Amino acid sequence: MSWLQIKTLVNPEQSAILEDWLLEAGACAITLTDAEDNPVFEPIRGTTPLWQATWITGLYDGQKDAQAMKKDIQQRWQATYPDQPAPELHLEILEDKDWIREWMDSFSPIQMGQRLWVVPSWHQPPEPKAVNLMLDPGLAFGTGTHPTTALCLAWLDAQDLEGKNLLDFGCGSGILGIAGLLLGASQAWGVDIDPQALEASRQNSSRNGLAKDAFPVYYPERCPELQVDVLIANILAGPLIDLAPTLAAKVKPKGLLALSGILAHQAHEVIQAYQPWFDLDPIQSKDEWVRITGQRKNGNSTQ
Repeated sequence: MSWLQIKTLVNPEQSAILEDWLLEAGACAITLTDAEDNPVFEPIRGTTPLWQATWITGLYDGQKDAQAMKKDIQQRWQATYPDQPAPELHLEILEDKDWIREWMDSFSPIQMGQRLWVVPSWHQPPEPKAVNLMLDPGLAFGTGTHPTTALCLAWLDAQDLEGKNLLDFGCGSGILGIAGLLLGASQAWGVDIDPQALEASRQNSSRNGLAKDAFPVYYPERCPELQVDVLIANILAGPLIDLAPTLAAKVKPKGLLALSGILAHQAHEVIQAYQPWFDLDPIQSKDEWVRITGQRKNGNSTQ
């Protein structure tokens, strides 16, 4: 089956109405991207970033009458914006592909630190005697290829986790909690708000031969009260800041903390949020992302 793609360049304030027209014409997917290739990550708190020019793309069944759709959208534009020329509509036929197979072909085993390898479940481990984490992320975040996950895995690989317990907050595919167990932790728990993440974590735990009770996963409101030796949270800076008292309370005195999902310009605010409870290490960075680690203070500091 082939697909028809209609793509056009608009100003941000015109994107909503054009999106509606493309949907009314039968689009099965709409994508908005920055025409200037300036990525918008998590914004600075209290701000709303806007792209100055937006590519809007509609995807249709390849049997659609492309010329008739193009004429209809141009007529709608002229009726709505009589004083502005209609944007140019780019039409393209896309041949169908096995996108899952293409993604699988691009995801290869990755070494993290000295001991740990992340190995896609359809590959053979390149070093059978290493600590090999067999992974199929499914629809959940966390393959090891993203800088934040890589930063967290490298940190875990460098820790002495023997006999310790661990909480993976925002567990996604379960990659961090499972890595902790394979690296020596005696128990791990996972927390996520996404049911697909919880299912992916369960499946990956089983795939790595772990007992069902070694890595139970929960929605946040259903997670039992815990105080752990190691807490690792790879989410976003805003939630990390808001959750600082909650996460701090889950770490034992002298316990370890690792935070990521943080852009470099957000690091200072995250550090300020956690300093009352933790002695923090110098930040580590990869690309534009950072990792913040530290050790829980002995006292019960509060802000």
